[in-house]
Amino acid sequence: MGPAGRGPFTVYNASVSIGYTLDLFGGVRRGIEAQLALADYQRAQLDTTYLTLAANVVTASLQEASLREQLRATEQILDIQGKSLQIARQQQQIGSKSLSDTLAVRAQLAATQATVPPLRAQLAATQNQLATYLGTTPAQLELSPLTLDAISLPRDIPVSLPSGLVEQRPDIRAASAQLHAASAQVGVATAAMLPQITLSGSAGSQALRAGDLFSAGTGAWSLGLGLTQPLFHGGELLHKKRAAQAGLDKAVADWQQTVLVAFQNVADALQALQYDAEGLAAQAAAEDAAAQQLALVERQFQLGSSGYLNLLDAQRSYQQARIALIQARVARLADTAALYAALGGGWHGDAELASRKP
Repeated sequence: MGPAGRGPFTVYNASVSIGYTLDLFGGVRRGIEAQLALADYQRAQLDTTYLTLAANVVTASLQEASLREQLRATEQILDIQGKSLQIARQQQQIGSKSLSDTLAVRAQLAATQATVPPLRAQLAATQNQLATYLGTTPAQLELSPLTLDAISLPRDIPVSLPSGLVEQRPDIRAASAQLHAASAQVGVATAAMLPQITLSGSAGSQALRAGDLFSAGTGAWSLGLGLTQPLFHGGELLHKKRAAQAGLDKAVADWQQTVLVAFQNVADALQALQYDAEGLAAQAAAEDAAAQQLALVERQFQLGSSGYLNLLDAQRSYQQARIALIQARVARLADTAALYAALGGGWHGDAELASRKP
């Protein structure tokens, strides 16, 4: 008989089997679509992080420059008031002015000095915050001095914008990707409720001797068709479909809310820029008038034709006007950065918008 297990009627065979499930109802396709949409969502989330970080760095840098400018202005005013106090004491010694006048100048100087520590505290806190944004410690932070005079506003700030520009916002792209994924999940859940058709086949060779496996006439093949109908799931598939539909409804509502908030942000930024321009012009005029008034009163005071109260009022008005001008300039710069962020990175038209799309 031959070797053990090798009878005269032993059949030798070699074959390969293949199975393929037809995606008649798009379940596989919609599943792939959902995964691609989730990848788009993750990219949009990353872009949101970068945009938010950039906007925060710009805003903190502007605030840091503003506080340094305010400190510099306050120190200059302190120098002026210190000189005024020296003059007052000298005139008091020769009897041309009273002690009351000297005390008034000293009180004004002390009031101005009291504004310095809070400004320094705000400056230190802003620098620490900026260090955190830049991924370093406050002790390791090295900043190049930034002055407001070195910052220029864009020349083409718009007063109105096409609604299509808002589409480049990463939060809207993220909401759109979530909506796309939720829609695809409805398709997946629907396809799971429907029958699945599977094609199978095998091809190979069989012979009575191993040496004849691949000889002519030993070929064999078979084809099969299978139909699978989901049964006895106790309503599980139906409830999964309803859950997917509810997820789609939520994604639609989230997308609508995100778009509404985006338009609100843009409208707020545009209106703020318009009012900032008007406020900046008014503050510049006020600062110029206060500077001229202070110079006039100082000359009159030196000539003896003006009293301390007039000088103190002029100094206080100039201090307030100068600091208010610095704050107005920073407000406009910060609101310009806010408009950039509200539009997802700028307003330079359809060409830039198209280049940002994946």
